[in-house]
Amino acid sequence: MKKSKVLLLYTGGTIGMIEDPAESSLKPFNFSQITEEVPELNKINCSIETVAFEKPIDSSNMNFETWTKIGDEIFNNYDYFDGFVVLHGTDTMSYTASALSLMFQNLSKPIILTGSQLPLGQVRTDGKENLITAIEIASKKRNNKSIIQEVAIYFENQLFRGNRTTKVSSDHFDAFKSYNYPSLADVGVEINFNHNYLLLNKSKNLEYVKGFDPVVDVVLFYPGIIIKNIVKSIQSNSSKVVVLMSFGSGNLPLENELVDFLNSSNKIFLNVSQCKAGKVEQEKYETGLQLKKAGVIGVKDMTLETVIVKSMLLIKKHPLDKNKFKELFLSNIAGEVSE
Repeated sequence: MKKSKVLLLYTGGTIGMIEDPAESSLKPFNFSQITEEVPELNKINCSIETVAFEKPIDSSNMNFETWTKIGDEIFNNYDYFDGFVVLHGTDTMSYTASALSLMFQNLSKPIILTGSQLPLGQVRTDGKENLITAIEIASKKRNNKSIIQEVAIYFENQLFRGNRTTKVSSDHFDAFKSYNYPSLADVGVEINFNHNYLLLNKSKNLEYVKGFDPVVDVVLFYPGIIIKNIVKSIQSNSSKVVVLMSFGSGNLPLENELVDFLNSSNKIFLNVSQCKAGKVEQEKYETGLQLKKAGVIGVKDMTLETVIVKSMLLIKKHPLDKNKFKELFLSNIAGEVSE
C-alpha cells in the first residue's frame, strides 16, 4: 500500500511549547524539526510535512477569521495529503472542530485535532502520545480509503467526533467528553475503531463552505432571574440569533413578558439545555411547549459549541430567511445531531 502523507498544522497551544533553558520560560519550538523533538514519529509508516502559524495563537483568542485561515490551509493542500492533524489549544478546540466539520462537507479524509494539557517539552507531557496517535490515526487506511472521513478530536486514548465534544477539565489529561455520541475509536495496545459510528463519504464531492457572522448572543437562565432585564438586554444588542440556556429538557420560567417578547421579536431563538447529556424536547412539559409555540427552535442533542458555530455559519448564508435557517439548522450536516 502506498505510504500515506499527513500534513501537520500547528496553530498554537500548550502542545507546541518547550522550555527555554536560558530564560526558564516556555516558547514555541520549530515544527520543521518535529522529528527531533519526537523521534518516535519516524517509526510511523507515513510521510509527515509541517506548517506552523507565524504567530502561534492562544486558543482563547481563536475566532472565525482563524477558522477560515485553518480551513484555507487544509483546502489548498487537500489533494496532496491523505490526512491532516491540527495542533490547537484545548480551551476552544471543540469550537474549532465544530467549525471545520461544517466547513468541510462530504469529507473523504481525516482532519484530526489534538493538543495537550502539558507542554511537549515537559517530562510528563501528554502531548507526545496525543501527537503520535493523532498522526497514526490520520494515516490509517482500509481498502485504500481513509478509515476516518470526518473532523475528530483525539485526546487521552479516545477519538471523538469533533462537533460532539465539550472540554470538561482544565487539569486532567482526559479533558474532553462526548456525551451524546459514542467514541469513534478507543486506543490501548491497539487502535480499535468503532466502525458503526463513523461517517463515510458516499462518493460525494467535497464542498468547502466558509463565512461566519458572529451575531449570536447566549443567555443563561437561573432561578429568580429578572425577566424584564433579560428582555431589555436582548432588545438592545445587535444579535440576530439568541441561544436560551434552559433547564432540563428545555424548560424556562415562562412569565408573560418573556412569552410576549418571544412571539413578537424578529430574532431567531434557540433552546439549548444546561445539561451536557440528553436532548431538548420542547413537547415534554408545558413550559417547553410554550417555547415551541412561540417559535423557539429546540436544538435536539447538539452541543452548545456546535449550536453557536452553526448559527454563525447559517445566519451568514441566510440572514433574512428564518425558515431556511431553521430548516438547515435542524438538518444533519456533519453528524452533529442525532437523526
